[in-house]
Amino acid sequence: MTDLGGFHDNVARVDLSAGDVRYEGIDDEDAEKYIGARGLGGKYVFDQGPEVDPLGEDNLLAFMNGPLTGTQTTMSGRIAICTKSPLTGTVTDSHHGGWSGARLKWAGFDGLLFEGRADEPVYAVVEDGEVELRDASHLWGKGVHETRDQLEEEVEGAYGKNLSMMAIGQAGENEVKYACIINEDDRASGRGGTGCVMGSKNLKAVVVKSTTKMPQPADPETFKKGHKQAMQVIQESDVTAPNEGGLSLYGTNVLMNVTEEMDGLPTKNGRYSSTKSMSDAEGDGERIIDSEKVSGENVRENILVDEPTCHSCPVACKKEVEVQAMHKGEEMNVRMESYEYESAWALGPNSGHHDRDRIAVMLDLCNDLGMDTIDTGNTIAMAMEMIEEGKLDFDDSIEWGDADEMIDLIERVGHRETDFADHLAEGPDHLAETFDAHENSLAVKGQSMAAYDPRCMKGMAIGYATSNRGACHLRGYTPAAEILGVPQKVDPYDPEGKGELCATFQDMHAISDSFDICKFNAFAEGIEEYVLQYSGMTGLDVSEEDLMLAGERIYNLERYYNNLAGFDGDDDDLPDRFVEGNENAIPAQGASEGELAELDQLKAEYYEVRDWVDGVVPDEKLDELGIDVGPGTGVSTGDSGAAAPGDD
Repeated sequence: MTDLGGFHDNVARVDLSAGDVRYEGIDDEDAEKYIGARGLGGKYVFDQGPEVDPLGEDNLLAFMNGPLTGTQTTMSGRIAICTKSPLTGTVTDSHHGGWSGARLKWAGFDGLLFEGRADEPVYAVVEDGEVELRDASHLWGKGVHETRDQLEEEVEGAYGKNLSMMAIGQAGENEVKYACIINEDDRASGRGGTGCVMGSKNLKAVVVKSTTKMPQPADPETFKKGHKQAMQVIQESDVTAPNEGGLSLYGTNVLMNVTEEMDGLPTKNGRYSSTKSMSDAEGDGERIIDSEKVSGENVRENILVDEPTCHSCPVACKKEVEVQAMHKGEEMNVRMESYEYESAWALGPNSGHHDRDRIAVMLDLCNDLGMDTIDTGNTIAMAMEMIEEGKLDFDDSIEWGDADEMIDLIERVGHRETDFADHLAEGPDHLAETFDAHENSLAVKGQSMAAYDPRCMKGMAIGYATSNRGACHLRGYTPAAEILGVPQKVDPYDPEGKGELCATFQDMHAISDSFDICKFNAFAEGIEEYVLQYSGMTGLDVSEEDLMLAGERIYNLERYYNNLAGFDGDDDDLPDRFVEGNENAIPAQGASEGELAELDQLKAEYYEVRDWVDGVVPDEKLDELGIDVGPGTGVSTGDSGAAAPGDD
């Protein structure tokens, strides 16, 4: 039991196999050690056992908010979905914004833990501190958007007033390995296959009904001071300032032109480091592809129709667009949110085209099917390259840059309609292993990388390699420093010091993900604002050192889980084409000419900072951090050449 401010001390444990719901409190020590959301959810997943089958009944699917979720804290509308990933085999947590997390808190819950598998499709209704399971057979086979509309009528609520929904589409039902969970506003818990796990449990949706009931801080004066300070730095930041900062004006897609200019935008499955470099190599003097056409500036000028926001967020980074696009003779009218940087990159330049409006159609389709846009685009780009090289040959194969065919292929993948689509639905590791195509993959630990070239952003290189959930820009967002100069500018090309930089960002993001607040606050806020708001809300007297230690503890618990699941330093890798010394390496071009990732150097520094042994958390480190669960790794600080326990 915990009486910390910001908590209801109420978690629902839902046994889908039996159809039972039990309510339990939160262990007070766990609440202090792991904060909430990602940290506490990761602890629940750890307690379920790292050896579970991701698609088995024993795997836990945890919907978690944190002590700051749904409060007056800026950008506190987040929710974490924690589980063991069917895409990577690692622990994973995937977050989305909007109002889902806040409404779950207002409905009286700190989390929902789903176990087992329902005999028939069900959805959960959460209201006034209770959870009810209802039949969802009539919803099975429907997309997210139709499901959303039907549930609003059935539950007798109104989105935007007292109702939120988190659902899967056909991709989750068909267990596409990178299926995701989508809320009523098309915000996605996109990465790691959380929707695939949800589908394996026959859980179609979670509906939360609640009016606004924001938790009050245990120490109002401290919280007020922190909130005021946070608002001030957000308003003063060149990145987050409402209606002025780049993120507020253009959303995440403010980065498209920036990374293009520095030759840090992987293009055509990462062969090139920008669309200009691709045009220079293949265009015979013509600009055959131009990332500006899908940039935030272009979107704002031509197709932007609204700028919705999330709970307690003054930044409003979401960019709703409307397009009319012809698709094989048929006019497609689409209004959707949001035209994000990573999504536009994966389905556009990395797949060999710059068709802005058809990308919007693809994004809307992925949202309706419930598929991660980053892995969808990367997997298609990987397949395009394999087809070009003669490694794949199917009747419905696809050529570089064919945006029309990409639309149809995405539909087929979500339904697993053909043999080709079925292979793509299994993800990049499956393609690499089945067709001997490891050099074509842009994945780490089975998950595809995002729109930051590790050849010229060395912090991102070590970040991709050591992310606990597979290649991910959000585990430790070093481009903040390498591109935007937050908290201070560092040379993106210099590998020196990037291990420490990455570890610091990883621990900071573990904190914010556990609060659960948006990572974009970190473009303005720092540990000082975190301490004041967290202390004020919970009533705990914590220092900056205490909070950073909690972030380190959370990151190490996740790594410990992965070690027990069989992962070690050999898995902290990068795609071949980005690595110095690899026979398949392709150096960057243009402004980043000749650059490759010095992976061995980066890993050596990072492991030293972390006190890890070849990617394994030694038992002494677990003791130092107070991680007193599980059998330990059996690795000591003085060991070398250590293997993960699961490899023995």
